Amino acid sequence: MVKIDDTFAEAFDLWVTRVTITAINRKILDCAVSEMIGFATSVIGCGCEAGFEGYCRGIDNRVGANILLFSRTKEMLFEELFRRVSQCALTAPTVSVFSGFSDGEKARIGKKVKYFGDGFEKTKKMGGRRYYRIPVMEGEFLIEDVFYAKPGIGGGNIIIIGKDRISTLRGAQRAVKSIRDMEEVITPFPCGICRSGSKVGSRYKGLGASTNEAFCPTLKGIVNSSLRNGENSAYEIVIDGITLERVKLAMGVAILSCKGRGILRISAGNYGGKLGRYKISLLEAVEFAENYSKNCF
Repeated sequence: MVKIDDTFAEAFDLWVTRVTITAINRKILDCAVSEMIGFATSVIGCGCEAGFEGYCRGIDNRVGANILLFSRTKEMLFEELFRRVSQCALTAPTVSVFSGFSDGEKARIGKKVKYFGDGFEKTKKMGGRRYYRIPVMEGEFLIEDVFYAKPGIGGGNIIIIGKDRISTLRGAQRAVKSIRDMEEVITPFPCGICRSGSKVGSRYKGLGASTNEAFCPTLKGIVNSSLRNGENSAYEIVIDGITLERVKLAMGVAILSCKGRGILRISAGNYGGKLGRYKISLLEAVEFAENYSKNCF
């Protein structure tokens, strides 16, 4: 039986935007998505945290995908969005970009990108929304003018602890798979999994975060370890979401999915209130996910 610690994940406030990307086919779409969400695992060292939310049908009736981007302030978020659209989407074959939100704090990202057109760009309105058509060598790049940001939640997490690296990794993969198709949440780390869980602060001056030594198996017996006898590997699943409720649900679903087969215990990262104002109980998250599942069927 897998033990679930009576503890909590310490989540924090971020700003979020949703971007809809469309392309001529799924292969090019996936490539563009990958570029748009690259180098976006953690606001500790990246300008934003980003991830794939799900596939959709675009307003241009082409195959599309939604991605979510999170950052500390709306200004930082919009700057990251502009950079990624102008460097990753504008350059991608056949791609168009639209706002996935219709309200919130707004910025005219399309107006900034249009200057690449060097005066040859065109504008049009459809359904009360403005778009820019920017000439490129294949034809035109279509981008919506206004994008929106809203308050979001970052840092929801669970720590999966197992008997060895392989079984623990498999449990982490099951956890990520279980929430892959959930809307309004992302897992921003590579493959959705973080092996280098961090703590707030460091013994080195100027470093805001450093390795969470309490969960490092090679340091058992050297530090005040959170790992017990037989626990030899740990992976963290970090979850960002549009609402606290969706983050809590995703945490619960992930916990329920990764039990068994070498998984010994589920814990979470918290830092005594130094990081964020939200305390998401693991036990409550599991109960919430179980009740949600019952109500859905």
